[in-house]
Amino acid sequence: MRPRSETRRPSFFWVLAALVLPILNLAVKYRFHHRERLPQTGALVLAPNHYSEIDPVVIGAATWKLGRAPRFLAKASLFKNPVLGWFLRTSGQIPVERAGSKSHAALRAAEELVEKGRVVVVYPEGSLTRDPDLWPMRGKTGAVRIALERDIPIVPVAHWGTQALMPRYGKKISLFPRKTIDVIIGEPLDLSAYRGKPLEQSTLLKATGELMDAIAALLAEVRHEQAPAKRWDPAAHGQKETGRLEE
Repeated sequence: MRPRSETRRPSFFWVLAALVLPILNLAVKYRFHHRERLPQTGALVLAPNHYSEIDPVVIGAATWKLGRAPRFLAKASLFKNPVLGWFLRTSGQIPVERAGSKSHAALRAAEELVEKGRVVVVYPEGSLTRDPDLWPMRGKTGAVRIALERDIPIVPVAHWGTQALMPRYGKKISLFPRKTIDVIIGEPLDLSAYRGKPLEQSTLLKATGELMDAIAALLAEVRHEQAPAKRWDPAAHGQKETGRLEE
């Protein structure tokens, strides 16, 4: 018997979908590529590219349309807003501190969701890409660490067209005319070479590099362009890896 879609089971996500989707559907038409690659059951890490402040809404809605209920690692500062914080906590989102001991606690919280067979969306870049052409930049190791520690799949995904809805560091959303956003799902990343081995930093960095290459390849497919051979490294360009980048 075919498993029941997460989106058909009563949950607080129904409220969020009722609030968000009607407005988003007016502004956005999704064009999905390889939607069959997203498993409909079981825990997994979904790892998208990140280049607009509205990415979580776009990817969250896309994940819901594909039959899964997304949980995110979200900036801890967002939880301080009484209304937004209530929505985030009620829907199972996870607060993340930028640094310090609390950031490790976020990984533990994500793993709890994983144990319940849910989708955890983790942006491996950690912040909006610094690449001037919006290609994925060098990744951080959190997404790969969760997948390896919990022995679950990690699925790369890329989207393109969101910048027309809200540019990088933009402050306004452009609802009209309606935008087309391409979302392409990748095959689960092959981490067999790393599973069961000590999670040393060198191992995590190498696996993360493979993940970022996979995301870049997906993005190249929907952009119909060749991705850069190397991922953008903010440190090599004298840039901060967090916070707003002055353009």
